Amino acid sequence: MSSGQQAFLLEESDQSPDIFSLNVGSLPPGESASIRLEYVIELAVQADDGLRFCLPAVLNPRYQPEGSEGSSVQVTSVPASLVPYTLSFSARVFSPRRVSKVESNCSLDLIQYLNTEQTQATVKLAAGHKFDRDVELLIYYKDAHQPSAVVEAGQASAQPGTLMGDPVVMLSLYPEFPQAVMSSVASCGEFVFVIDRSGSMGSAMHDSNRRETRIGSARDTLLLLLKSLPMGCYFNIYSFGSRYQYIFPESVEYSEQTMEEALKKVEEMDADLGGTEILEPLKHIYSQPCIPSQPRQLFVFTDGEVGNTKEILDLVKENSGSHRCFSFGIGEGASSALINGLAKEGGGHAQFIIGSDRMQPKVMQSLQFALQPAVKDISVTWNLPKGLSVTVLSPPITSIFQGQRSLIYAQLMGQSPEAAAEGCVIVKYSLADHPTQNQLRFSPKPAGDTGLTVHRLSARTLIRSLEMKERERRQQQDEGVKRKVVELSVQSGVSSSFTAFIAVNKGDNKAIQGPLLHRKVPTARIHCGSMMAVQCYTGQALGRSPLSLSAHTRVPIRTGKRALLFRSTTDYLESNVVEEDMLKEPHRDPLLQLVFLQKASGCWLLKPALAAALGKTSEELENPKPSVVNEEVWATILALIWLHGFKSDVRDEWELLAMKAVSWVCAQKAPCVTACVEAGNALLGCKVQKDSLGI
Repeated sequence: MSSGQQAFLLEESDQSPDIFSLNVGSLPPGESASIRLEYVIELAVQADDGLRFCLPAVLNPRYQPEGSEGSSVQVTSVPASLVPYTLSFSARVFSPRRVSKVESNCSLDLIQYLNTEQTQATVKLAAGHKFDRDVELLIYYKDAHQPSAVVEAGQASAQPGTLMGDPVVMLSLYPEFPQAVMSSVASCGEFVFVIDRSGSMGSAMHDSNRRETRIGSARDTLLLLLKSLPMGCYFNIYSFGSRYQYIFPESVEYSEQTMEEALKKVEEMDADLGGTEILEPLKHIYSQPCIPSQPRQLFVFTDGEVGNTKEILDLVKENSGSHRCFSFGIGEGASSALINGLAKEGGGHAQFIIGSDRMQPKVMQSLQFALQPAVKDISVTWNLPKGLSVTVLSPPITSIFQGQRSLIYAQLMGQSPEAAAEGCVIVKYSLADHPTQNQLRFSPKPAGDTGLTVHRLSARTLIRSLEMKERERRQQQDEGVKRKVVELSVQSGVSSSFTAFIAVNKGDNKAIQGPLLHRKVPTARIHCGSMMAVQCYTGQALGRSPLSLSAHTRVPIRTGKRALLFRSTTDYLESNVVEEDMLKEPHRDPLLQLVFLQKASGCWLLKPALAAALGKTSEELENPKPSVVNEEVWATILALIWLHGFKSDVRDEWELLAMKAVSWVCAQKAPCVTACVEAGNALLGCKVQKDSLGI
């Protein structure tokens, strides 16, 4: 650079594939540099069928446990109000079906449709983004659960027989399970909940409610989870920071006694365990023998501020045969590599809770997935026209959930003489000992020019699988896998842990006059219970003197945007000091008051606390009770009526515990249930039908 040439270097973090370091130089005085980064990502399907795209604007410090491989990055941050740049963002949405709406956690300008079919649209971020949150888009379109196939032509300049030279197909499958199987909920399982209690969990969940902290929301969610577990299962709760704790030395059978003991410990949980070391508690959990006939289900809650992501994911993959892992990223800046990786390698499901999202409905959806019958013996069969063969690029499917998408990438080779011939993919599996299959027919003829997006997504999928295989074989000094990763990365233009983007602009080769200054581009910083930093975007950087720029960026693997993403933070600091307006936890809302009173068996007791939760006096609750009905049945029916009558908008949060209550009522074979429902409606001012209660 001192000779007048200009250079660009972008390389992936050793520990986390969602963090990149970027260096640019040199810039003569008064000159500017414009940097364009392109990246691709699979959009996650949400519980309400929306597709989630996240442009990361927040990156919290990553805690690097002592003894971990690699080192943490030290960069510079300033208060959010002092960042020397702004963010502009626009998105163009293409869909084979009508785009019904686009929502965001940030202010958007009105959506603009580009055609009469409304299959193309543009949306723009309103001016004045404050760098206090990720930019999230939720895209909704018609028939979201319709299976589909996209066949993309290969690159004309690439060699036939290579990944980039042949057509690639991307299959989106949405398995539908038989209703007879789905109507039953598993009554067994070992449920292990792992809660982050690092200092950053004392931060507010979102700006609109500064009193609700991440750890407070996690406590409320644990309450719902514990009340929703089926009788006969086993459970335990771990919490971690710089050290870890557990409630029971080993998982215990779910009962009224063990549930109450766990709830008392949960009420005492706070964000007071220091750093974020998740590896050790996971090692301890995996060292515990599995309980026969009780499939292990792991639920991990964290704000994702770890620096040893690859070590953690390798451990989860190593133990993937003995459990399923459901992960939850809490708050802005949670590591997408960690949260998505835990679920992918653990055969579970990932959820992100940001902005004004409520944690409870997303977690309860995952519990419903965990209670679904386990899918076994998954196989994929391809039936292609004569002359065509296929090489599957995706890892084998290890988990399938009702209504959730499964993606398969494959390379198509050869030529078919029949232009109109169709291909077919059949997915077979065993569900609760019932053989089941789903199939998708598609045309193997490539569509028009799609910019090689599907090829690069498939390359990314294959690269990640090979990188994990390379780490597994590292001690064997096997260089073959590494060479394959490098070859695929260079061929596809998709980065890897063994490659970097390097560019040199030779310019006029005039030597730099004067000293070459090194300038770090600052990012925004916010304080919410612990020192955190915000990741920021800029389109250009101005040089006032000969300048070398360095920044750290969390980039691929998302989708194409023409902006440079800078990461910066001060030295990592954990703090248990919280803001004054967050010292008092909010009063528990009526729903949680009612849930707290439910017994492990599913019933409620007719006590003053129940009357208070329902907004009545003890006498008002007791007087209308039919004389032949016992108090527990009456109290439980009242609770069910109240849930259906007043909390139908958050049904996802209480549906499982209500099912348990219904099962308990039915088991009592109580008389006069219809009379109870009528009297309960009159007392509570509801019009809930007996059939809708399920009793």
